[in-house]
Amino acid sequence: MPATPGSYPTQEEADGKEEAVRHQPERITVALIRQSADDLQHLQDKTSLSKTDLVNRAITLYEFIDSQLRSGQDLILKDRKTGETQLVRFL
Repeated sequence: MPATPGSYPTQEEADGKEEAVRHQPERITVALIRQSADDLQHLQDKTSLSKTDLVNRAITLYEFIDSQLRSGQDLILKDRKTGETQLVRFL
């Protein structure tokens, strides 16, 4: 039941509003350098994902990698065919 004027919302109502705010997307404008814009377009063409989905995934992936590296982990790529590994470094 909605709060009436002069009354306080119930905890359930407050939690519901807080949850709604958390799920609203944050809109930003980003100026991409030409290479990044081209890469984004190529990814969109290959995956059929939207630019929004690709950017969200990229940010989430970067946050994961950053947290792993900061906790002392290494990022290593392994060639499935040869078994050769490479250490990946971010500058």
